[in-house]
Amino acid sequence: MTTPEPIGAPFDDIRALVAGMPGAEAEARADMQNLIGQPSNALRTLGRIDEALIWLAGWQGRVNVAIERPLVAVFVGSHAVAKTVLGVDPVKGAQERVALMSSGPAGVRGVAASYGAAFKVFEFGLEYPADDMTTSASLSERDCAAAIAFGMEVVAEGADVLVLGNCGFGSATAAAAMAGGLYGGQTEYWVGGTSDLAKQRASAINAASHLHSGELSDPLQVLRRFGGRDIAGLVGAILAARHQRIPVILDGFVVCAAAAVLHKIDPSALDHCLAGHLSAEPAHGALLDRLELKPLLDFQIGVGDGTGAALAMGTLKAAAQAATLIHDTQ
Repeated sequence: MTTPEPIGAPFDDIRALVAGMPGAEAEARADMQNLIGQPSNALRTLGRIDEALIWLAGWQGRVNVAIERPLVAVFVGSHAVAKTVLGVDPVKGAQERVALMSSGPAGVRGVAASYGAAFKVFEFGLEYPADDMTTSASLSERDCAAAIAFGMEVVAEGADVLVLGNCGFGSATAAAAMAGGLYGGQTEYWVGGTSDLAKQRASAINAASHLHSGELSDPLQVLRRFGGRDIAGLVGAILAARHQRIPVILDGFVVCAAAAVLHKIDPSALDHCLAGHLSAEPAHGALLDRLELKPLLDFQIGVGDGTGAALAMGTLKAAAQAATLIHDTQ
């Protein structure tokens, strides 16, 4: 059994930031709702897009919404549990994924460019994998808090909408373990499928869950015991965006597992977040249900690197332009 760390800092700072989160601008939300509700408004034919526009108006604080400086940010980390599950060096695997995202044929980069979005890959200590959750906590409390703080720096890029993706090596196993730690249920439910890989993941997660079973009442402890630096960084990015009222579009299962940590602390913590899409990842829909988020798109995209969320951002950008046109002509 791992030795528990003293209660207090540095996680106290994170909890204080969650407790002090600002809300959306109610007046801007109401103005957009009124604009959409006018009988002559063509936006009334756009279905659920109107909900997304009202959401965007609330966080941008204006009815003439616009997405002019979007950032697609992909977080990458390495997890030692990947060695247990896959028998592959997690450092090498993570480095290959960074190369794929940065200069290889990653589709998300092209999607981001097509919508005029900045695209950046953020590396979270690739050479220092999170410890194997089956034998110890993935991160110390201090390292976990430091990764959250590093993720918070993403908002310094000055984006008006933040799209979050993940392609960490071993992060899918970490995210499934986190989902189980936060919500309970059979491990097989969260890993999805009955393939050999799913069985290997389930075996590792069951061992980890047994090891950490007495330490999972605190969502931040679930994060540090199962998650890695990249997932902790996603928590930080979501939290910092809230404090700057930057709307966030979430991608797949791993990103939503990070978001679930904040949602467990405070169910209103994700009010500034939109679920970009429903991925092909088996448990993604179940996780979105628990987060009370409806995905904007459903293309059954099988990667969590931000592709689906970037496509959702493009859809929302087009709708925002239409809404602004209608507003300006009235």
